[in-house]
Amino acid sequence: MTTLPELRDALGPNAWLDEAIERIRRHPAALAGLFPAAGRRCGRVPLPGLPGWTSDEAARVLMLAEAPAEVEPTYRYGDGDEKRAVLKALPLVAAGDTAVALLADALRTNDPRLVAAALGPYAVHLDQAAWRQGLLKCVFMGVPLAAVHGVRERADAELAEMLSAFAKERTAAGREVPADARELLDQLMGA
Repeated sequence: MTTLPELRDALGPNAWLDEAIERIRRHPAALAGLFPAAGRRCGRVPLPGLPGWTSDEAARVLMLAEAPAEVEPTYRYGDGDEKRAVLKALPLVAAGDTAVALLADALRTNDPRLVAAALGPYAVHLDQAAWRQGLLKCVFMGVPLAAVHGVRERADAELAEMLSAFAKERTAAGREVPADARELLDQLMGA
C-alpha cells in the first residue's frame, strides 16, 4: 500500500500544496475550499513510480490526512475525482471502520473509477457479502480484477458460484467472459 511520505515525495516541490496543508492544519474547515483546487494547482498527471496515482489525488490525500474528521463531507460534496481521492485516502487517514458507508455509496454508482477505488485497501472493512457484490460489479463493468485489493485472499466458494452463474449467462448470450474473471473462476474451481 502506498504511504503518505511516498505520495509527498512523488509530487516533488509544490509551494501551493505546502501552504494548503499548513492552512488545513491551522483550520481544518479550510479543506473545503482547497480540496477542489488540487487539480488546477497540482496537475492531473500520473505519478512516476506510483502506478494508479495522479498528482491531484496525491495532493488531495495529503490534505485530507490533515483533517480526517472532514472525510465524510468531503466525499459527499465532491465531484467524481474528489470522491475517488477520498476513497483512496481512507486507509491512510486513520478512518478506522467509520467510512464503510462511503464504500457502499461508491459501489452503488456506475462510475468504474469509484467502484475500483471502493475495493482498494480500505475494503478490508466491507463484510464478505458486500465485497463479493463489489467484485462482481467490477466484472460486469469491465474493471480489471487487479484493482480489487486482496482478491485472492478473500475469494471463496460463494464467489465461485456467483462467477460461475455469470460465466454461464455470458456464454449463453454469446458474450465473452473477461479473462481475469475466467482465471479467478478456474482457480476457485480447482481447474
